[in-house]
Amino acid sequence: MSDLRHECGIAAVYHMPGGAVSPLCPEQGPEHAARLIPRMLLDIQNRGQLSAGITSYDPDRQQLLDTHRELGTVTEVFRLSHRGKAEALLQRYSGMAAIGHVRYATCGAEDRSYAQPFERHHLLKPKWFSFGFNGQLANYPDLRRELLADGDHHLTRETDTEIIMHEISRELSANGRLEPFEIWQRVSQRFDGAYTLALLNAMGEMMVVRDPLGIKPLCYAKDGPLFAAASESVALLNLGFAAESIKSLLPGQAITIGERGFEIRSFAPSSRRAHCFFEWIYFANVASTLDDRSVYLARKRLGEELARQERLLGLVPLDDEDTIVVPVPDTSKAAADAMAFELRIPAMEGLIRNRYSGRTFIEGSTSRRRAAEAKYTPLREVLDGKRVILVEDSIVRSTTMKVLLHRLRDLGNAREIHVRVACPPIVAPCFYGIDMSSIGELFAPKFMPDGELTDAIQDEMAATLGAESLRYLPVEAIARAVGFDRDQLCQACITGEYPTTAGQELYQIAVENLRNNVERRAYETLER
Repeated sequence: MSDLRHECGIAAVYHMPGGAVSPLCPEQGPEHAARLIPRMLLDIQNRGQLSAGITSYDPDRQQLLDTHRELGTVTEVFRLSHRGKAEALLQRYSGMAAIGHVRYATCGAEDRSYAQPFERHHLLKPKWFSFGFNGQLANYPDLRRELLADGDHHLTRETDTEIIMHEISRELSANGRLEPFEIWQRVSQRFDGAYTLALLNAMGEMMVVRDPLGIKPLCYAKDGPLFAAASESVALLNLGFAAESIKSLLPGQAITIGERGFEIRSFAPSSRRAHCFFEWIYFANVASTLDDRSVYLARKRLGEELARQERLLGLVPLDDEDTIVVPVPDTSKAAADAMAFELRIPAMEGLIRNRYSGRTFIEGSTSRRRAAEAKYTPLREVLDGKRVILVEDSIVRSTTMKVLLHRLRDLGNAREIHVRVACPPIVAPCFYGIDMSSIGELFAPKFMPDGELTDAIQDEMAATLGAESLRYLPVEAIARAVGFDRDQLCQACITGEYPTTAGQELYQIAVENLRNNVERRAYETLER
């Protein structure tokens, strides 16, 4: 699903002063705990390859907070391929506490000024802060209008991250004596959307928060005086934290480190959960565990759901030695392997992904097509004359799928291609941090004007893509695979039912835009 952009990822680390030194601390000592950030960001690089950055805190440094952020991968931004330059950079940004960020643009431009963390300088230390943000505020247009209404405020970027920075700054100006937790209690009441956030100020106070619905994941662990948090558990596990010590922060909670020590407190009521199901299907590292649910096991169960459905369909001869299962690498592999195992047919690597094809930042279907051609190479030795069950985690815009089917047939000489999707059709945009902005850009809604998915409609989809057949999983399969009840998941993109008021309002605008042939995002409609 390379035509769908990832979200962002955050990381945080803090070695509290006094007492014993954590064995997980860098060998240079507790005052160099910030060195752990690049390693953590590498483990969540799957969440964003556009930019990366770090803000560190050192009470003995003239620049108490210091931020480094650039366009590029973690390796590029931190010069990790050049030992001397990497060491110099890590030495400059060393500190007992730090936050980090990787980004892909779901809102705002692709230039350095949008890279995070965002640092806000101030003469007063409590008002000097930096933060990294993962998510999207669905009521961003309203917040922007309110901020600019008095004529005294100015925004330099088109991103909700800047809105958050100004909202925190305004609250600090009015109530500067409040600690970060109390400030966040106030500003979060104005936010509708999905987020996790890591904040660090020039007093050496840290705060990490998770939205009240738990749409975005956030994991944390503590080993004696060493605390760390990240968007995914794999970043903490690879630092050396014991698996049983890694926990998911509950929705509506904040972790604070400061004069009061280490605390976990609720900043907002959480009446329900709405975890993004796409984390388990596609976004998260397969080695991660989020909210006590294994990403790998969820994908394995999706494959088992596909196998059960395939037995009932009867569209493909499963006892023919020429029938094989082929995953679209890499996120579909667990589902494909499980499906093949259940059906007792071979799972073969018929598509090889070129991991060094680089990043494509140019928008548009042409670039996505060319990126897919460069990224995936069919293996003729595997595919020649075979009946291929091609397993994909989702079809969003269909650009990549069309290219893959063409290459499997022309270069791989596959006899038949039957597409099986380990997800229901994507029928609605996401307003919570995934790059799906309008209904018109999606593949499935064009075939489902009344929202119904029939065999005939899926046959029409298959013909459009160039496959012998295509079948999706039903919506109810997602909750079974992930292990949450349906009402504990955000499934807005497959149901059109949004967990927040602003999200539902934006969807109605998106529907109107489609009806009136208006090709713009719901956000842009509100801003006019």
